Amino acid sequence: RFYVSTPIFYVNAAPHIGHLYSVTLADCLQRRQALCGHRVRFSSGTDEHGLKIQQAAVQARQAPAEFCTSVSERFKALFAAANVGHTDWVRTTEPRHFRAVNYFWRKLRDGGHIHRGSYEGWYCTAEESFLANAQVTDGVDPQGKPIKVSAESGHPVDWTSEDNYIFRLSTFTPKIEAWLQTEPHPVFPEKFRQLALQWLHEGLPDLSVSRPHARLQWGIPVPDDPTQTIYVWLDALVNYLTITGYPNEGYGEWWPCDLHVLGKDILKFHALYWPAFLMAAGLEPPRRLLVHSHWTVAGRKMSKSLGNSVDPNEDINRYSADGLRYFLLRQGVPESDGDYYPEKVEKMLNAELSGTLGGLLNRCVAPALNPEQIFPQFHRPLFPEKNHTSTETGLPHLTSSDYELITSVENLPAVVQDCYDRAAVYQALDAIAACLHKGNAFVQRHAPWKITPPSDQVWHDTVLHVAMETLRVCGILLQPAVPGLASKLLDRLGIPGHHAGSRERSWESLTCFDAYRGRTCLHSGQKLGSNSGLLFPRIDGKIAALLHGHIL
Repeated sequence: RFYVSTPIFYVNAAPHIGHLYSVTLADCLQRRQALCGHRVRFSSGTDEHGLKIQQAAVQARQAPAEFCTSVSERFKALFAAANVGHTDWVRTTEPRHFRAVNYFWRKLRDGGHIHRGSYEGWYCTAEESFLANAQVTDGVDPQGKPIKVSAESGHPVDWTSEDNYIFRLSTFTPKIEAWLQTEPHPVFPEKFRQLALQWLHEGLPDLSVSRPHARLQWGIPVPDDPTQTIYVWLDALVNYLTITGYPNEGYGEWWPCDLHVLGKDILKFHALYWPAFLMAAGLEPPRRLLVHSHWTVAGRKMSKSLGNSVDPNEDINRYSADGLRYFLLRQGVPESDGDYYPEKVEKMLNAELSGTLGGLLNRCVAPALNPEQIFPQFHRPLFPEKNHTSTETGLPHLTSSDYELITSVENLPAVVQDCYDRAAVYQALDAIAACLHKGNAFVQRHAPWKITPPSDQVWHDTVLHVAMETLRVCGILLQPAVPGLASKLLDRLGIPGHHAGSRERSWESLTCFDAYRGRTCLHSGQKLGSNSGLLFPRIDGKIAALLHGHIL
C-alpha cells in the first residue's frame, strides 16, 4: 500500500498556483504507484481553524462555518478541474477530525508531555505561531514606524504573554535528530533536511499548544478545559491521522504515512513539531517528507499588491488541465523556486506537447501515411538486432542514431522509475521528452512520406512501427503526469485501457520493442482508435498574453 498526502490548505484566501503544484505533484506520484499495482490512499483537504480564519470570516460578513465551506469547495473544485484524483478530502471542521484531535491531545496529556503554564514570546498572527528571538528581526510598518517582524516571512510580530498549555518539545531533540539522520533520509531534498537540522541545533524551546478561548473561539476546545483552544498547527497536523480512521481499530493499516508533500514554508511544522507530537503519542513519524520550493511570476514573488497573482482556474481554461499539469511538473524543481509567466508556459507547451508529441502522432496516423489506420507490423530482416561487436549493420538505410533510439526507449521505463523513486518528476519528463525528440528525428531521417509502396511497404511499415512504439511507451509513462492527454494518445494508438480489463497500460507489464527483440507484439496489426482531433492544439500566445494583461 502507499499513502501520500498534501498539506491541508488554509482557507483564509483563494487557492493559487503553489497550492495546485503541491497537489499535482502528489497526484502524479500516487498515480505512478497505482500503475505499479499498489493500493493507494491520497489525501488532501482544508485547514479551517485559527485566528486568521476567524478574522477573514468577519471581513467576508459570513459565519466562520459558512465561510470555510465556501472556500473549501473552491479548493475542491480547482483540484477536480486539474484532474487530481485524491481518495479522501478532509476538513478540520469535520466530526471525525474532532474525535481524532481530542484523542490525540489526551494521549499527549496523559503521557505527561503537556502541562499548563505561562508562556511568552514573539507571536506572529500571520503564521499562527510563537517565534524564538533568533527568528525575529527589525522592520518597519507601512508608515515607517520601527516594528519587529519574522525574519523568514517579514510578517509583523507582537510580544505576547498568556496562560497556555505547553508541549515539552525540547525533550524530543535527541529523538528528532536521530529520526532526521535515519537512512533513507526522511526529509528531502537534502538542503531542506540540513535546514531542519540547523533549526534543531539552534535549540527547540517548549511549544505553546493552546490559545485562550477569549482570543481564539474558532477552533477545537482543549478537552476538559473550555477556557483554552487547541493550537491550530497541532489541530491541523492530526489530519494525516484522521484520514486513516484514527483512533479507531485498523488505522495502523495506513500509518505511518509513506509520503507527505509540502512547501518549504511549512517545513518546521512537519520536520520538527509533527515527529515530536507523534513520538509523544507513541506513534511512528511519517516515512518521508518531500519538500518543494515556491513559484515566482517573471522572477517576482506573487502578491496582491503587485497585481501578479496567477488564477489557476483561468489558466486551466487557457492551457487545459494537462497542459498546466505538464508545465508545473516539468518546470517544478523542488530544490529551487520555479518561475511562471504566460510566454514561458506557451513556449513549452507548444514546443513539447503540440509540436514534439502531437507532431509525431500526427505523422504516424495521417491517412496518407497510414491509410489502413493500423499499428503497422515490424519487419526484423530490415531492422535486425544490433551486433554489439560491430558498428556495421550491413543495411545502408540504418544508422547508429536509429539504434540509439531503440536503446533509449528500452531504457526509458527504468530511467523514469528511478526518477519517480527520487520524486524527481521533472527529470522523468525530461527523459521522456528526449526520447520523443529522438523519435521525431528518426521519422524525419527516414521520411516515410517519401517511401513508395508497395515495393517498399515493409520498410514503410517498420519505420511507422518504431515511431508508434516510441509513442506507446512514452504515453504509458506519461500517464501519472498528464492522465487525460496520455489516455487520448493511447486511445488513438489503439492500446486497450484498464476499463477493458487489459494490463497493456500498466507499468508492471510494460515491455518495449517486442517485435524487434523477436517476441510477440500484442499490438502489431491492431486497428487504431478513432480520430478525436489534435492531441494538443497550439496555444495562441497573443490571446494568452492579453488575458494575462501582457502585451507580446
